Amino acid sequence: MKTEKRQLSYVQKVERSISTTYRERLWTPFINAIKTYKLIEEGDRIAVCISGGKDSMLLAKLMQMLQRHSDCGFEIQYLVMDPGYNAANRAQIEKNAALLEIPIQIFETNIFDVAYKTEKSPCYLCAKMRRGHLYRMAKDSGCNKIALGHHFSDVIETTVLGMFYGSQLQGMMPKLRSQNFEGMELIRPMYCIHEQDIIAWRNYNELEFIQCACRLTENTVVNEDGSSNSKRKEIKELLKSLKRINPSIEKSIFNSIHAVCIETFPGYKANGEQHSFLEWFDEKNAD
Repeated sequence: MKTEKRQLSYVQKVERSISTTYRERLWTPFINAIKTYKLIEEGDRIAVCISGGKDSMLLAKLMQMLQRHSDCGFEIQYLVMDPGYNAANRAQIEKNAALLEIPIQIFETNIFDVAYKTEKSPCYLCAKMRRGHLYRMAKDSGCNKIALGHHFSDVIETTVLGMFYGSQLQGMMPKLRSQNFEGMELIRPMYCIHEQDIIAWRNYNELEFIQCACRLTENTVVNEDGSSNSKRKEIKELLKSLKRINPSIEKSIFNSIHAVCIETFPGYKANGEQHSFLEWFDEKNAD
């Protein structure tokens, strides 16, 4: 007598794709990052911040699955900040949250209006305001951490961007303590996940997420990976070309920010203060 296979719901199929088809590319690096960088602890209440893009929506699903199966007791609140989305983007976020069975809480701000009227560094202002609103809402909700959807590719691109256009060697940390909101931390659980694998998972499940919803960039050409005509796009293309020569180039950059030899740098900044090798050079030679 044949036993009929149990029919899976759509969200069950999505979750199974994470735990089976994309286990080695999504679930395993997600767990590795949490363990390696000690991102989640017993008793944490974490605000998972959802922008509506592929990265933050995957983060929400990963965190939901982890909470369901983890021995570590922690709570999650799924926060969606609406900075001034148009009706279509707002509807898409709500549709995807329902589809993936993620219980979101939406709160509204006027960030886009403020940033749009600012001539000097509107992107910087927008990012700063977004972070501030998220921290404030999370803290008011009793959370001690916020989780963002930055991934491995963001880490690499940010490092190279800083070198080429910011004149600095600066990485992206897997977790940070907030300087303005006491007792709050920022964590990046997808720190070890590659963007190309997020895109593959999205396409496999035929999901559609919002891309860049900013008014300042909505008229630019947006690529499949969400990049647009920007310096970050230039870096993406550069890394893509370098990978053809050295397929391990991104891994090498990632490993390099975990093994910085500070004594080989003529200058460095620590705790907001600039330092020079001259501070210790003569003293070391005297020994």
